[in-house]
Amino acid sequence: MKNNKPAIILTIVLIAIAVLLIWNNRYLTTLRGDSADFMVWDTASITKVYLADRLDNETLLERQENGWSLNHDYKAHPKKIDQLMYTLYRIRVRMPVSRSSHDHIISQMASNSNKVEIYQMVPAINLFNKIKLFYREKRTKVFYVGEATKDSSGTFMLREGADQAYIVYIPGFRGYLSTRFSANHDDWRDHTIFHEQLTNIQSVAIEFCQEPQRSFRVENTGKHQYQLTSLNDNTPVPFDTLKVINLLASFSDLRFEALLNNILTPSRLDSIKNSPMIHHITLTNKEGQSTSIKTFGKKVEARNEIAFEERADDVDRMFALVNDDRDMVLIQNYVFDKVLRDIDYYKAGNPITLEIEYFKVIE
Repeated sequence: MKNNKPAIILTIVLIAIAVLLIWNNRYLTTLRGDSADFMVWDTASITKVYLADRLDNETLLERQENGWSLNHDYKAHPKKIDQLMYTLYRIRVRMPVSRSSHDHIISQMASNSNKVEIYQMVPAINLFNKIKLFYREKRTKVFYVGEATKDSSGTFMLREGADQAYIVYIPGFRGYLSTRFSANHDDWRDHTIFHEQLTNIQSVAIEFCQEPQRSFRVENTGKHQYQLTSLNDNTPVPFDTLKVINLLASFSDLRFEALLNNILTPSRLDSIKNSPMIHHITLTNKEGQSTSIKTFGKKVEARNEIAFEERADDVDRMFALVNDDRDMVLIQNYVFDKVLRDIDYYKAGNPITLEIEYFKVIE
């Protein structure tokens, strides 16, 4: 019997490994699901989402320690990511596509659909769904998102390698889901321009390019200590501390309204860039990293009795260059007015003026 012990031990080990593999295969099969399984029940395990369409647009969303990245280059819009995760978790199959229309729907999806690849961290060994070992990244789902149904209450989807397409929906939501899987990377861009806390700002320079006498710089010279300097003659100016602190605090969250790189024509973009600059704002944090924005005037067509011929200044919006002049965006004056006051506003003894329609209230 002593000579048989190694063989018995080896047999037991092999049986244990076989059991583990069987259970692990069942787990992965459940995770991958069948041709009707589009839901991701554990969105926290998603590491990457790859999106592509028939127009050669590609988007790669990757989970990072400080949020999601977009195509290795930009920060992804947090709300868009949350919506995508919610969709993957809540999505359900309503019914298979009927036999009479199945071939037509498949043909449509072959020419107009978005490919979606989901990557997750999954265990190589999963015992009774309790003991999970050796996690690694794995592509767990691949499916195609087509157009909406005629009543816009569902969306056609097809798992890769499957023969049957399905109509999917989100319970309680009436509408189509294809826009939530857009492969256009512009749709996933974070709109943040400035996102710096007051305590981490070293300096802010605001240049009024056509009126240099209004330009100034605020610098942090110590703990809760600041200096206001006129950029026109580089001289220090006595200032209202509260107003300066409010200015710096306003840079905690400033965003653009729309990305225009792929909306305006190249000639239009060049025309804007070559037009007179209105403002140039530069923020430098305490790590020495600088963020800047350059603004340009925007014209709006004014209505007359015949047509839209006259052009006037748009009082609500401006064009702006951000991200080291790589991106042309649209910004709202309502958002940026609070950081575009000139040096006179911050001088000590200057009263605060609030304009409300036709009334003025002066402290």
